[in-house]
Amino acid sequence: MLSFIQANFRFLSAGMVLSFSSSYGQTFFVSLFAAQIMAAYGLSDGQWGAVYTVATTASAIVMFWAGAVTDYFRVRVLAWVVMPALALTCVWMSVNSWLIGLAVIVFLLRFLGQGMMSQLAVTAMARWFVARRGLALSISAIGFALGTALFPVLFASLLETFEWRSLWVLAAALIIVTLPLVLWLLSAERTPQSHAESSNALGMDAKHWTRKDVLASPFFWLLMPMLLGPPAWGTALFFQQVHIAGVKGFSLVEYLALLPLLTTVSVTFMLISGQLIDRFGSARLIQLYLVPFVLAFVVIALSDSLFGVAIGFMFFGVGAGVQATVPAAFWAEFFGTRYIGSIKAVSTSVMVLGSAVGPGISGALIDLGYDFPDQMLAYAAYFVFAIALVWIAVEKARPRLTVSGEIDVKST
Repeated sequence: MLSFIQANFRFLSAGMVLSFSSSYGQTFFVSLFAAQIMAAYGLSDGQWGAVYTVATTASAIVMFWAGAVTDYFRVRVLAWVVMPALALTCVWMSVNSWLIGLAVIVFLLRFLGQGMMSQLAVTAMARWFVARRGLALSISAIGFALGTALFPVLFASLLETFEWRSLWVLAAALIIVTLPLVLWLLSAERTPQSHAESSNALGMDAKHWTRKDVLASPFFWLLMPMLLGPPAWGTALFFQQVHIAGVKGFSLVEYLALLPLLTTVSVTFMLISGQLIDRFGSARLIQLYLVPFVLAFVVIALSDSLFGVAIGFMFFGVGAGVQATVPAAFWAEFFGTRYIGSIKAVSTSVMVLGSAVGPGISGALIDLGYDFPDQMLAYAAYFVFAIALVWIAVEKARPRLTVSGEIDVKST
């Protein structure tokens, strides 16, 4: 593993930094300002959830088409566009006072941050590695985990001292400072798919699946509940973190102090799952990776102590760590890598759509008098249902898999 990291250090580091920089559009970051945003715009939990849902749904629709650009342009070119645009959006958040402007800002944060920044990192790893794809994805995904661990605690602490809008200016500054690092790391970027036709791994039935093929396959639609579940209910868990802390009688800082534990477990299982993918393939793992989410939601729902919630966060960390690697490897293994950007854009748009549904549903239920911890057992049951469908789908598709070797990609 060390030799692999040394040989690909700059490339893997670029993936980590891109993943980390997606944090500014992730729910765990935006939701830190939920109380301030609702107060500034006069919104209830349900109304704020509705704004978030509509804006995120719009970003999912755009992501479905825009994500395919990663099949045709180098990561460093796209980073030049996406990162400054994300920084400008953060600045806009700091000065905006209109509700319609808030909706557009949330759309841009979700599309540019959660959508495109994640797409750049994950698609590159999935395309350029086969035999060590799992390890590459797990190392790149450490950036997501670091953002989850650092930003909530840091910005929640800063909120106690600084006005909330000023912290969005800080976020913009951090993005701009990071951009030269990304460009330097990618200055010797590897050859993209469009310039290396021989560097493609085949998918099921020994062919390169197009986006049209994937959408026409019943196999894909059986996986839809799996795709929607973690982003929908996992996003809701972070989106409602202020509400959850209040319901359970914790201060927000106490509650957020548990996130580094979640991150530690998540990073550990990112690396473990990456190694397991490289050894056993993604098919077996994808059938099981939702199980930790079931346990996490049950434990958190039933716990009234920080210790109990910490145990739930550990289970969630297992699921989050595996999710950071297994689905991306799964798409490449089952559908091939020639059109992986377009195919990953489909899964990313579904993920973004899921992250829109969760806050909207949970916020509406809170307004109706159902606290989020009371909702979590129903969400756990949803995961059980999704596991059953994934198991059926993969067992039927497994015989159609193609065995591929490592992609030999050169630097330019």
